[in-house]
Amino acid sequence: MSLINEVYLSVDVETSGPIPGEYSMLTIGACVVDDPDQGFTCEIKPISMNADPEALEVTGLSLERLAAEGVPPEVAMKQFKSWIERVTRTGSLPVFVGLNAPFDWSFINYYFHRYLGSNPFGFSALDIKALYMGATGSTWRDTRSSSMAVRLHPTLKGDHQALHDAQYQAELFRLIRAINLQPQS
Repeated sequence: MSLINEVYLSVDVETSGPIPGEYSMLTIGACVVDDPDQGFTCEIKPISMNADPEALEVTGLSLERLAAEGVPPEVAMKQFKSWIERVTRTGSLPVFVGLNAPFDWSFINYYFHRYLGSNPFGFSALDIKALYMGATGSTWRDTRSSSMAVRLHPTLKGDHQALHDAQYQAELFRLIRAINLQPQS
């Protein structure tokens, strides 16, 4: 059996609401977990004008501006796929990593399938919240990034800018992974 090199990619999205299809993915930010300077970001034209006002308030994004200036979704997903292929060598497996991965992955998966017919991440994602619970024995309530930061002491902070948040998540992931690598007594 040959070992496949796994390349962990931290991914964050900002959206106009809670579910793909009815609401739009507005930005994608991603970076290589172990080399967060290798990043990807793009702003995307909305697929509808449906919006949860709170979602837009948090991000500061405007559907009208993105409709005029954003990248068409098919182009955005082609660019994202090309970036994934560039940072994962042939024979390597890209692994989607997210903080509340089910939410971010649902949009990424929907857009990849709708616009390109397949998702280079396959059908799964690694959730930082679940990893943190397993590494620390915490409760679900304590998996908020602000609670994790109290224990892990990251140098970065999230700010709802997708690339910055992906880099912050990558740091949290590395810090949690370090806990798992400590010798057990």
